[in-house]
Amino acid sequence: MSASPVSKGLVIDQTTVLSLLSTLAILAAAYTTSLYALPKHANSKTRFLFIWHAFDALIHFILEGTFLYNCFFSFGSTLLTEPFLPDNVYFLGHVGRNYGAAYGDQWHSALWREYAKADRRWAGTDLTVVSLELLTVFVGGPLACWICLQLVKERWGSAWFWMCVLATGELYGGFMTFVPEWLSGSPNLITSNWMYK
Repeated sequence: MSASPVSKGLVIDQTTVLSLLSTLAILAAAYTTSLYALPKHANSKTRFLFIWHAFDALIHFILEGTFLYNCFFSFGSTLLTEPFLPDNVYFLGHVGRNYGAAYGDQWHSALWREYAKADRRWAGTDLTVVSLELLTVFVGGPLACWICLQLVKERWGSAWFWMCVLATGELYGGFMTFVPEWLSGSPNLITSNWMYK
Protein backbone atom coordinates (compact mmCIF):
# COMPACT_ATOMS: atom_id res chain seq x y z
CA MET A 1 0.00 0.00 0.00
CA SER A 2 1.31 3.42 -0.80
CA ALA A 3 1.34 6.15 1.79
CA SER A 4 -1.25 8.90 1.50
CA PRO A 5 0.03 12.28 0.37
CA VAL A 6 0.61 14.56 3.33
CA SER A 7 1.02 18.32 3.27
CA LYS A 8 4.65 19.35 3.66
CA GLY A 9 3.72 22.44 5.68
CA LEU A 10 2.78 22.69 9.32
CA VAL A 11 -0.77 21.40 9.74
CA ILE A 12 -2.43 22.28 13.02
CA ASP A 13 -6.15 21.62 13.02
CA GLN A 14 -8.75 21.12 15.75
CA THR A 15 -7.89 17.45 16.22
CA THR A 16 -4.20 18.27 16.66
CA VAL A 17 -4.97 20.92 19.26
CA LEU A 18 -7.40 18.65 21.13
CA SER A 19 -4.87 15.81 21.08
CA LEU A 20 -2.18 18.02 22.57
CA LEU A 21 -4.60 19.45 25.14
CA SER A 22 -5.67 15.93 26.17
CA THR A 23 -2.03 15.07 26.81
CA LEU A 24 -1.58 18.20 28.93
CA ALA A 25 -4.78 17.36 30.85
CA ILE A 26 -3.44 13.87 31.56
CA LEU A 27 -0.17 15.38 32.81
CA ALA A 28 -2.12 17.78 35.03
CA ALA A 29 -4.14 14.85 36.40
CA ALA A 30 -0.93 12.95 37.21
CA TYR A 31 0.51 15.99 38.97
CA THR A 32 -2.70 16.62 40.93
CA THR A 33 -2.84 12.97 41.97
CA SER A 34 0.72 13.26 43.28
CA LEU A 35 -0.34 16.14 45.53
CA TYR A 36 -3.01 14.00 47.19
CA ALA A 37 -1.41 10.55 47.10
CA LEU A 38 2.19 11.12 48.15
CA PRO A 39 3.16 11.76 51.77
CA LYS A 40 3.75 15.44 52.58
CA HIS A 41 7.45 14.75 53.19
CA ALA A 42 7.98 13.24 49.70
CA ASN A 43 11.02 14.75 48.02
CA SER A 44 11.10 16.13 44.46
CA LYS A 45 12.67 12.95 43.03
CA THR A 46 9.85 10.81 44.43
CA ARG A 47 7.25 13.30 43.17
CA PHE A 48 8.82 13.31 39.69
CA LEU A 49 8.87 9.50 39.54
CA PHE A 50 5.27 9.32 40.76
CA ILE A 51 4.09 11.87 38.17
CA TRP A 52 6.06 10.10 35.43
CA HIS A 53 4.49 6.71 36.18
CA ALA A 54 0.99 8.08 36.82
CA PHE A 55 1.20 9.92 33.49
CA ASP A 56 2.45 6.72 31.84
CA ALA A 57 -0.45 4.71 33.27
CA LEU A 58 -3.04 7.29 32.21
CA ILE A 59 -1.60 7.50 28.69
CA HIS A 60 -1.73 3.71 28.42
CA PHE A 61 -5.28 3.45 29.75
CA ILE A 62 -6.86 6.50 28.12
CA LEU A 63 -5.08 7.12 24.84
CA GLU A 64 -3.73 3.69 23.97
CA GLY A 65 -6.86 2.11 25.40
CA THR A 66 -8.89 4.06 22.86
CA PHE A 67 -6.62 2.72 20.12
CA LEU A 68 -7.55 -0.81 21.19
CA TYR A 69 -11.22 0.16 21.37
CA ASN A 70 -11.04 1.22 17.73
CA CYS A 71 -9.26 -2.01 16.79
CA PHE A 72 -11.97 -4.19 18.31
CA PHE A 73 -15.15 -2.15 17.85
CA SER A 74 -14.76 0.23 14.87
CA PHE A 75 -15.03 -1.41 11.48
CA GLY A 76 -15.97 -0.94 7.86
CA SER A 77 -16.67 -3.17 4.91
CA THR A 78 -13.70 -4.53 2.98
CA LEU A 79 -15.63 -3.70 -0.18
CA LEU A 80 -15.54 0.02 0.59
CA THR A 81 -12.23 0.48 2.34
CA GLU A 82 -8.54 -0.26 1.95
CA PRO A 83 -7.30 -3.14 4.13
CA PHE A 84 -4.50 -2.75 6.67
CA LEU A 85 -3.72 -6.48 6.73
CA PRO A 86 -2.05 -8.90 4.31
CA ASP A 87 -4.25 -10.73 1.80
CA ASN A 88 -6.42 -13.49 3.27
CA VAL A 89 -5.77 -12.35 6.86
CA TYR A 90 -8.87 -11.12 8.66
CA PHE A 91 -8.67 -9.42 12.04
CA LEU A 92 -10.70 -11.40 14.59
CA GLY A 93 -11.55 -13.81 11.78
CA HIS A 94 -14.27 -11.51 10.39
CA VAL A 95 -14.21 -11.84 6.61
CA GLY A 96 -15.65 -8.71 5.02
CA ARG A 97 -14.63 -6.28 7.78
CA ASN A 98 -11.67 -4.00 8.33
CA TYR A 99 -11.11 -2.64 11.83
CA GLY A 100 -9.43 0.43 13.24
CA ALA A 101 -9.67 4.17 13.77
CA ALA A 102 -10.09 4.76 10.04
CA TYR A 103 -13.61 3.35 10.39
CA GLY A 104 -14.65 4.92 13.72
CA ASP A 105 -16.70 8.03 14.36
CA GLN A 106 -15.80 8.63 18.02
CA TRP A 107 -13.64 11.53 19.23
CA HIS A 108 -10.76 9.15 19.87
CA SER A 109 -11.01 7.75 16.35
CA ALA A 110 -10.17 11.23 15.06
CA LEU A 111 -7.21 11.37 17.45
CA TRP A 112 -5.80 8.12 16.04
CA ARG A 113 -6.50 9.17 12.45
CA GLU A 114 -4.41 12.26 13.22
CA TYR A 115 -1.62 10.06 14.58
CA ALA A 116 -1.94 7.88 11.48
CA LYS A 117 -0.93 10.87 9.36
CA ALA A 118 2.58 10.08 10.61
CA ASP A 119 2.29 6.28 10.81
CA ARG A 120 -0.51 4.65 8.83
CA ARG A 121 -0.50 1.50 10.98
CA TRP A 122 -2.46 3.31 13.69
CA ALA A 123 -5.44 3.83 11.37
CA GLY A 124 -6.07 0.09 11.09
CA THR A 125 -5.17 -3.14 12.83
CA ASP A 126 -1.51 -3.81 12.16
CA LEU A 127 -1.08 -7.09 14.04
CA THR A 128 2.28 -6.19 15.58
CA VAL A 129 1.02 -2.82 16.81
CA VAL A 130 -2.20 -4.31 18.22
CA SER A 131 -0.25 -7.07 19.99
CA LEU A 132 2.16 -4.59 21.57
CA GLU A 133 -0.66 -2.24 22.57
CA LEU A 134 -2.49 -5.12 24.28
CA LEU A 135 0.61 -5.64 26.43
CA THR A 136 0.98 -1.90 26.98
CA VAL A 137 -2.60 -1.32 28.11
CA PHE A 138 -3.13 -4.50 30.12
CA VAL A 139 0.39 -5.00 31.57
CA GLY A 140 2.28 -1.69 31.29
CA GLY A 141 -0.57 0.48 32.58
CA PRO A 142 -1.30 -1.61 35.69
CA LEU A 143 2.43 -1.98 36.36
CA ALA A 144 2.84 1.82 36.27
CA CYS A 145 0.00 2.07 38.82
CA TRP A 146 1.73 -0.55 40.98
CA ILE A 147 4.92 1.52 40.89
CA CYS A 148 2.97 4.60 42.01
CA LEU A 149 1.58 2.60 44.92
CA GLN A 150 5.09 1.47 45.88
CA LEU A 151 6.23 5.11 45.86
CA VAL A 152 3.29 6.17 48.04
CA LYS A 153 4.07 3.40 50.55
CA GLU A 154 7.79 4.20 50.36
CA ARG A 155 8.73 0.66 49.35
CA TRP A 156 11.88 1.77 47.56
CA GLY A 157 13.31 -1.65 46.68
CA SER A 158 10.08 -2.79 45.10
CA ALA A 159 9.57 0.55 43.33
CA TRP A 160 13.05 0.52 41.78
CA PHE A 161 12.77 -3.12 40.70
CA TRP A 162 9.42 -2.60 38.96
CA MET A 163 10.58 0.68 37.40
CA CYS A 164 13.42 -1.25 35.76
CA VAL A 165 11.02 -3.95 34.55
CA LEU A 166 8.60 -1.38 33.11
CA ALA A 167 11.38 0.67 31.49
CA THR A 168 12.74 -2.48 29.84
CA GLY A 169 9.26 -3.32 28.56
CA GLU A 170 8.78 0.21 27.22
CA LEU A 171 12.12 0.09 25.38
CA TYR A 172 11.32 -3.34 23.95
CA GLY A 173 7.88 -2.15 22.84
CA GLY A 174 9.32 0.89 21.08
CA PHE A 175 11.95 -1.28 19.41
CA MET A 176 9.40 -3.83 18.18
CA THR A 177 7.05 -1.08 16.99
CA PHE A 178 9.50 0.85 14.86
CA VAL A 179 12.53 -1.27 13.94
CA PRO A 180 10.58 -3.76 11.75
CA GLU A 181 9.10 -0.75 9.97
CA TRP A 182 12.54 0.78 9.39
CA LEU A 183 14.00 -2.55 8.25
CA SER A 184 11.25 -2.88 5.65
CA GLY A 185 11.87 0.60 4.20
CA SER A 186 9.27 2.47 6.29
CA PRO A 187 6.28 1.80 4.02
CA ASN A 188 3.84 3.12 6.63
CA LEU A 189 5.86 5.95 8.15
CA ILE A 190 5.36 9.35 6.56
CA THR A 191 8.85 10.79 6.40
CA SER A 192 8.22 13.57 3.86
CA ASN A 193 6.86 15.99 6.50
CA TRP A 194 9.30 17.27 9.15
CA MET A 195 6.52 17.28 11.75
CA TYR A 196 6.12 13.49 11.49
CA LYS A 197 9.82 12.52 11.58
